[in-house]
Amino acid sequence: MALAVSDPGTHRRHCFYFRKMASSGSLKSLVTSAVTIGVTEARARIFGHMLNPTGQRSPHKILRKKLFGDKVAEWYPFDIKNEDPNVLAREEKERLSKLEMLKRRDKGPPKKGHGRRAAKRNK
Repeated sequence: MALAVSDPGTHRRHCFYFRKMASSGSLKSLVTSAVTIGVTEARARIFGHMLNPTGQRSPHKILRKKLFGDKVAEWYPFDIKNEDPNVLAREEKERLSKLEMLKRRDKGPPKKGHGRRAAKRNK
C-alpha cells in the first residue's frame, strides 16, 4: 500500500496509524481501522480541526479562540484628561495651589539636599 506523502507530518501520522493497525491482527479490523482513520482525517481537513492522534498537548485550543482585546478597549470611554489642554491646565493649577497651601503650613516637600536621606547622613 503506497502513500503519496506531501509533508513529513502526514507520513509520521500514517506510520503511527499503520503500526497501531498492524498490532490489531485480522484483515477486517485492519480495513475498518484504515477507513476510520481516513474518515477522521477527511473530517479534520473539511472542518478545519487539528488532528492529534498521539494525544500530545498543543496550544491549538487556545489559539483557535477569537481575540477580545479590541472589545475590551472599546468598552472604556475616551479619556479626556490626557487630551484636552484646558483640563490639563486646570489640574496643574489645582496641584500648584495645593502645594502652595502645604508650604504655608510647612508641610511641603523639603528643599533639595535637605530630605530624609540627608538628615540620616548628618547624624
